[in-house]
Amino acid sequence: MPWRIPLVLVVLIGLSAATYVVPEWQQAIVTQFGQPIRTVREPGLYWKVPLLHTVTVFDKRVLAADTGGAEYLTLDKKRLLIDHISRWSIVDPLQFFRTVRNERGAMARLDDIITARLRQEIAKETFQQIIREKREVIMETVTAEARQLATPFGIRVIDVRVKRADLPPEVQASVFARMQAERQRIALRYRAEGEEKGREIRARADKEKEIILAKAYQESQGLRGTGDAQATAVTGQAFGQDAGFYGFVRRLETYEKVFSPDTTIVLRPDSDFLRYLNSSRERR
Repeated sequence: MPWRIPLVLVVLIGLSAATYVVPEWQQAIVTQFGQPIRTVREPGLYWKVPLLHTVTVFDKRVLAADTGGAEYLTLDKKRLLIDHISRWSIVDPLQFFRTVRNERGAMARLDDIITARLRQEIAKETFQQIIREKREVIMETVTAEARQLATPFGIRVIDVRVKRADLPPEVQASVFARMQAERQRIALRYRAEGEEKGREIRARADKEKEIILAKAYQESQGLRGTGDAQATAVTGQAFGQDAGFYGFVRRLETYEKVFSPDTTIVLRPDSDFLRYLNSSRERR
């Protein structure tokens, strides 16, 4: 019958309005005129009164709050920019709903708590201690205190971690300028030390060179003197054995050095170059 189709549609719409599903990763609060009347922690299909009950769901999973960086003042009056992140979960949805209403309100409340704890702990330590060794200790202390302060809101803080710890931009610029000046000073010192070392090495090398050259010159003079003495002895011995032959050989050597193969020379009969030849012809 035609009237059955609208009836079925009305029944389906009524059933969908009277039921709600809670997944495994969620939990719910059922309110009536804004007042909570039931907390649903287990997943499943549940009934409600349409137009009278309102269902608000919250996540069971671990949530993260990242609210950006803030400046803190250390014990030695240094400004430090810290960007933190916190992990938390909703353990009491009814208390959570009554105190902070939703996740946005919870993150704002957590940010206030964690920022205040961080400011208090960082003010106890110097800049170097925070950067080098006290960061983990500070974050463990902040996590424990934030967990305790967040319990009345139905929130369990799992941990708080620092994503970035740095100096403010204007402080970074001044620190970078000081670091650059320090590095330039060190570089100039190294260059000066290198130049001084280079001069020492060059002076030592020049000294060793002069010593080597002096020894070489001394040895060469000794060898040259020994050679000259031996040559003189051989020459004297040869001259003593046959003076005429020695004179002939010396003249031939002189002719070979003085005249080139293509040279033509006209000599007088009484020339010194022909004296030996003339004396040889006479002996014949």
